[in-house]
Amino acid sequence: MAAGHSVDPARWRAMFDQAMARIAGRFRRVEPRATARAFVLGLLSGVERKNCWQLAEEAGHARPGAMQRLLRSARWDADGVRDEVRSYVLDHLGGDGVLIVDETGFLKKGLRSAGVQRQYTGTAGRIENAQVGVFLAYASPRGRALIDRRLYLPEHTWCRDPDRRSGSGVPEQVEFATKPRLALQMIEAALDAGCSSSWVTGDEVYGQDPQLRSALEARGIGYVLAVACTTKVRINENRTVVQADTVAASLPRDTWHRQSAGAGAKGPRYYDWAWVQTGADKNRCLLIRRNTATGELAFYLCWSPDEVALSALVRVAGIRWCIEECFVRHEAA
Repeated sequence: MAAGHSVDPARWRAMFDQAMARIAGRFRRVEPRATARAFVLGLLSGVERKNCWQLAEEAGHARPGAMQRLLRSARWDADGVRDEVRSYVLDHLGGDGVLIVDETGFLKKGLRSAGVQRQYTGTAGRIENAQVGVFLAYASPRGRALIDRRLYLPEHTWCRDPDRRSGSGVPEQVEFATKPRLALQMIEAALDAGCSSSWVTGDEVYGQDPQLRSALEARGIGYVLAVACTTKVRINENRTVVQADTVAASLPRDTWHRQSAGAGAKGPRYYDWAWVQTGADKNRCLLIRRNTATGELAFYLCWSPDEVALSALVRVAGIRWCIEECFVRHEAA
């Protein structure tokens, strides 16, 4: 999507200038600062292919050298830029939003890009030669945006191969971390930076990780995290351990409530929802979503520091798809 298609161009340019002014101090020299501005404008333009040649042409450069130096050798504070972007997003979207974690893949042809290997990526929907990044988004009623990122570095093919690491410039202090661990690092950094979010949501990769769930509870942050249908939960007074899909099959008809998970491309996204308490208190439950047309089920483990209504959990579960929109817009840009 080209910049300015859905907002007033003059207002958009003023906001862009404001955002670039916030990160300007993270570049030591004038040249990379100006190149970064041109690079971002190119990414937001209607240029069909977003490589250095095309972006250089869009900026009026005869050759792509400046763009390539920005990515390869120019000195600038990437994490500092991230901090400024996160602060900018929280200032403008504000309120008690939801943090969303997810990963996406970047298809590669070679073997030297840090973290690249044959691995599953949702970008292609199959196993491909790719890098995988874990991302954090912030969503509120005022909008949504990506606010952090971590590169997933595979343990055996990268973390345990010092020659490959040094050849691709991976710092010695970088250690292997699972995707849920990378997600937690970003969530904690956002909270420490002043993010007032009360909820976290994500897909099964993150919902299946007990350490992530425990860490969120320790910080008093509620979560609605997707899990597999085979997930075991404890229900009823006898604390019986039951598989999630078995719980769903045993629920009476009046347990289900039709509610919207938010607006979609064709209007409100209505599903049937049920929840079953899975803890000694009323703050821990298994949330079940049923497609009204196909009957397909989805499952979520939920926890909140205080009692909440079913509608609150449904809202958070529906917000998870916002991060996919962020990825689509990024790829379109």
